[in-house]
Amino acid sequence: MPLSRIITLVVGISSIFGLMLWLISALSRLYSEIAWTSPFLANFLVFILIVLLIFFIVLFIYYLGFIPNGESKGKRRRNRILPTLPSGKNEIASETLKAVKKQVAQIQDEVTQKALLEKSAEIESNFTTGRLKLVIFGTGSAGKTSLVNAFMGEMVANVEPSMGTTTEGTTYSLKLPHVNREILITDTPGILEMGASGEIREQLARELATSADLLIFVCDNDLRASEFQPLEALASIGKRSLLVLNKIDLYSEEEQDIILQQLQTRVKNFIAPVDVLKACANPQPVQFSAEETIQPEVEINSVIKRVAAICRGEGDDLLADNILLQSQRLGAEARKLISRQRSRKAEKIIVRYQWIGAGVIACTPLPVVDMLATAAVNAQMVVEIGQVYGCELNSDTGKDLALSLGKTLVSLGVVKGAVDLIAKALQFTATTYVVGKVIQAISAAYLTRIAGKSFIEYFSHDQDWGDGGITEVVQRQFKLNRKDEFIKTFVQDAITRVIEPIKDNLDDDLELEQEVDNQMYFDDRNNNNDDWDNSSQSSDQW
Repeated sequence: MPLSRIITLVVGISSIFGLMLWLISALSRLYSEIAWTSPFLANFLVFILIVLLIFFIVLFIYYLGFIPNGESKGKRRRNRILPTLPSGKNEIASETLKAVKKQVAQIQDEVTQKALLEKSAEIESNFTTGRLKLVIFGTGSAGKTSLVNAFMGEMVANVEPSMGTTTEGTTYSLKLPHVNREILITDTPGILEMGASGEIREQLARELATSADLLIFVCDNDLRASEFQPLEALASIGKRSLLVLNKIDLYSEEEQDIILQQLQTRVKNFIAPVDVLKACANPQPVQFSAEETIQPEVEINSVIKRVAAICRGEGDDLLADNILLQSQRLGAEARKLISRQRSRKAEKIIVRYQWIGAGVIACTPLPVVDMLATAAVNAQMVVEIGQVYGCELNSDTGKDLALSLGKTLVSLGVVKGAVDLIAKALQFTATTYVVGKVIQAISAAYLTRIAGKSFIEYFSHDQDWGDGGITEVVQRQFKLNRKDEFIKTFVQDAITRVIEPIKDNLDDDLELEQEVDNQMYFDDRNNNNDDWDNSSQSSDQW
């Protein structure tokens, strides 16, 4: 509290206290004089003066700001919250959508990036327009299309008793009573249909259901396990759902109540009883006689009223929740694509350096130099993999990481295990020295691969080895890369890429050396012959 306000408060209270003493003395004399003639009037006058005194004291304190009003509290609350956290779901959804766009921009595949940008644009359009999407979901021929027709008040789609009538999602614009926003209702293909085409249609139906603001699950009896599972899965991700028992004209009133109670019990953990409804979207005609047939009326008023009430009372929350969910799913998809993109780049770096390392070892005669060369190759590989994952490392840091992982490979026996695997898979008929160098070269390439794969895990987890540390990561990568088929393929690839080219170069060098030796032999022989001829001529002359 400021010092000036404290001084004002002390002076004010002192003045009021002094005035109170003076006032009490004056009131006492006034009361004594009036009480002789009218006691009631004296008491009433004292009461009025006391109330006025309390009022002025409260007004004085309020003026100084010690009793804040509701408006000032609201201002302070807004000033405290708004700069740090969005105040509502709409702002959270908007911020999430912006973050997703930044992630999508990092995807290099233009086709994939364009598709994700279109999805984000669609989500943003729903966010700005405020329209709600209702999706009708359920098994084939449970009455989904009939329910859509009843909602629309006219026949807008084909209705047949066979399964698989609706082969793709169809969307219509819907008007609901007292709902001042655009409503879209989508009829989806049925789930649990047979065959490959049925699986494709079910996948489409699930995707449409996931994008719904409000899901209406339609069944015509108690839920089977195959129906319950997708409904529970959609509810588990926060999808607002209604469960509608359709075709109630096939059951008696007692049977309807029993089935409805069973449905409410099954879904009580994620759907409220008030959201489990019954309907008759396409009642079957009842024939009383050969000449008299009665067409019962459609019964979906309870469903329409409940849907309208939800759209009116929860429309904004439904829209914000679904936009947040769709943004999060799109962000997860973008992150997965970016991870794959980075993995492909890192894999190319590993392949390049593993063969570089193999070539260096194959051409290096001394084991000590082999170790130094392999460490240098791995250090540069670490730096480049780090750059792929947005981690800028200098050469010293890369060397430290490479040496640390190299020590782990040795301590865990991975180096010896790698040499044994390569020696077992390698089939060569050559001199002992050449075979030894081949095993060393391919083993170095193999160990470089394990190191590179381990560093991919390290950088993909924000430069963290995880709870198990570097030991667990190295052991896991060694286990993944020691399968027989992989080892055979790896060895054959190494022979093709590294060993055979070096061997060819050595053979060429040997042939060239032999040719030089042969030429020198013939030159020496010719020179000797010339010397012999000259000496013979000299003897003859003598």
